[in-house]
Amino acid sequence: MTKPEEMEDQLIETIDEDGNVVKFELIDIVDFEDKEYGLLLPQDEKSDEEKEVVLMRLSKEGEEYIFEMIEDDEEFNKVVEYIETLEESDEDEE
Repeated sequence: MTKPEEMEDQLIETIDEDGNVVKFELIDIVDFEDKEYGLLLPQDEKSDEEKEVVLMRLSKEGEEYIFEMIEDDEEFNKVVEYIETLEESDEDEE
């Protein structure tokens, strides 16, 4: 997992199901089972609430990267479990 301090701030814009532009900060990209997944933090200026990290699949179409929602619950859960093991191993190293 790439540490956030090693990455420059990168803002991503996606379109939600209602056609609204949603901005995210890219926190990390994780490789799992020959696929890439992005960890994204919503950048909603109106909200003072604690923000939840969003997990999306990253695919490449030509020269463009596309962030896609993960529709398959099994795939989503496997990726979350993998990320949690990475976080645990990072904590063990400290």
